[in-house]
Amino acid sequence: MKRESFLAVVSGPSGSGKSTVIKRVMEGIGGIWLSVSATTRPPRPGEVNGLDYIFLSEEEFLEGIERCEFVEWARVFGHYYGTPKKPLLENLARGIDVLLEIDTQGARQIRKGFGARCTTVFIAPPSLEELAARLSRRGTEDEGQVLARLEAAKMEMREGAGYDYWVVNERVEEAALDIISIIRAERCRRSVRFW
Repeated sequence: MKRESFLAVVSGPSGSGKSTVIKRVMEGIGGIWLSVSATTRPPRPGEVNGLDYIFLSEEEFLEGIERCEFVEWARVFGHYYGTPKKPLLENLARGIDVLLEIDTQGARQIRKGFGARCTTVFIAPPSLEELAARLSRRGTEDEGQVLARLEAAKMEMREGAGYDYWVVNERVEEAALDIISIIRAERCRRSVRFW
């Protein structure tokens, strides 16, 4: 018996802890490939090209759009972000599940393109106050940028209401275990099995 591979799409506002939670998810479950997004934003301290993001110039990114190299892309906070098409499709074709960390705009595009083969998970902070504190603590944005991200978070959380699953990230380990449980449950779904 074989199972069709699927996409697990994880979204959430900036500062909700997506990257930290996903890192723990990847340590805790096998048989899943983490897609690395491309972006035009500059690397943050400690980020590695090809591991954290694929860092591109705006010109390179726009050329990629013209060549249809992304399964989804969006301009967010003044920078482009997108999911490279080729490695994603290659992993799905080999029967490997794919995990995507993308924003709500990208999630809409993925859901439209992949339908039932896509499962969406929204990571939410415990509160907007906690989100503001997390954004301030990480120190990568000035006060104006933090306020802009908080406004965007309100909109993203409204959109998150339409996701298949909602995980509140109070504690990283618990949030990661919740997502691992979701992936395991989705692998057991009758609708993705074929003989």
